[in-house]
Amino acid sequence: MNVGVTSGAAAGVRELVQGARLTPTQRRIARELVHHADTAAYLSAAEVAEMAQVSQPSVTRFAMALGFDGYPALRRRLRELSAGAPVVEDEANDLQRAVRDEISNLTRLADTLADPAAVHAAAGLLAASRPLPVLGLRAAAPLAGYFGYFAAKIHPEVRVFDSGGSLLIERLEQAADSGARAVLAYALPRYPRELRDALAEARSLGLALVVVTDSPVSPAADFADVALTAAVGSQLVFDLHTAPMVLTMVLLQAMSDIDPAATQRRLEHFESSATRRAVFME
Repeated sequence: MNVGVTSGAAAGVRELVQGARLTPTQRRIARELVHHADTAAYLSAAEVAEMAQVSQPSVTRFAMALGFDGYPALRRRLRELSAGAPVVEDEANDLQRAVRDEISNLTRLADTLADPAAVHAAAGLLAASRPLPVLGLRAAAPLAGYFGYFAAKIHPEVRVFDSGGSLLIERLEQAADSGARAVLAYALPRYPRELRDALAEARSLGLALVVVTDSPVSPAADFADVALTAAVGSQLVFDLHTAPMVLTMVLLQAMSDIDPAATQRRLEHFESSATRRAVFME
């Protein structure tokens, strides 16, 4: 374990930015403020910008993202944190803290699954939809693909929509015309405007919406018939999606449990086909 010494000011700054929804540029500023907590409180916005290698307006937007009127108000708060702050032991570096934050996200997800009713309701809607459209744009696209890859082994027709543009609405319309009754949508920060438009279109087409998102108050939650939430990690430059990925597999398990016999038949068929075609090296 990497045991070091850090100032109470650094711990205070870390707590100040904890949970704030920050862009990658703003996270760079936050990391610099944590690393230089004892001196940053006495720097101008221009000096902080130079230290973080960002623009001065980015520093102002960072302060406002934390709920301050501007950088001067943030600097006053930083000075309060640094004034007389004790030196404390810190048992983790930044990378360890990011991983431990993910462990906390998984723990919270496990707690929500004490009542699996929402997951079962979502699984029922998705399993009954033929075809099953799965929507994920930008950062959420890999999760949509991840779900789609495994869902195709237990569901007869899965359609993954992972790009926007005018074709997205057409593909949703085609899915509805083909008999789709529900859509699974991944809505993770930063939420694309195209996603909101697609959810609104799906709603107008009469499709039930299952949304996997990071918060009950995310912009996509208002569209959902069933919203499943799993927090994303925000301690590194880019978000960590560990908990949403675990929730994805939980949802797939719930779908497979609806008709275990049918699930087993489809899995055995896939294994037989894969063996015949020598798909895998083992």
